Amino acid sequence: MLRRIRWAVQIVLLLIVAAILYIYLPQNDIVRVTGTQVVRETRDANTTPPQVIDVRQIQTRTPDNQSIVYRNEDTGMGFPFYFKYSTDTLQADAQALISDEASPRWVVVTHYGLRSELMSMFPNAISIREAEGPDETIIPWFNIIFILVLIGLVLFIRRWFVRRFTRAA
Repeated sequence: MLRRIRWAVQIVLLLIVAAILYIYLPQNDIVRVTGTQVVRETRDANTTPPQVIDVRQIQTRTPDNQSIVYRNEDTGMGFPFYFKYSTDTLQADAQALISDEASPRWVVVTHYGLRSELMSMFPNAISIREAEGPDETIIPWFNIIFILVLIGLVLFIRRWFVRRFTRAA
């Protein structure tokens, strides 16, 4: 019985870590930029006066004609550590890459985060570059290396704990 509870706790922890990695590791989408805009948002309405900020957005369409809207905000020195300070440059690059359905220009948008219509959340665009086409293959090398290093670190710490506490017993 105790072994099943231990396995259940480990699986739940693994799912939580996987969800956090899915949200905060960079992802790439191949899309066509259809427009950009600046939206005024009220954050922390409980303060006096309420904090009002301008959030830049990039509207796009996927090759199968689904809409994706990205927010374009600086991450600065805070978490997640992308050290993005180029919001204006990214917005200008996105505006330069606007195309229509008749003559599409496909771009790769690197982003993190999720889209939640319920909570009005958008993924944050980190970078944008022109793609070779809508079927370009992108290998997420950063994610692969990060996850391998994380697994190695967890195995190293586990081995250290096992050696340390089996010697003491």
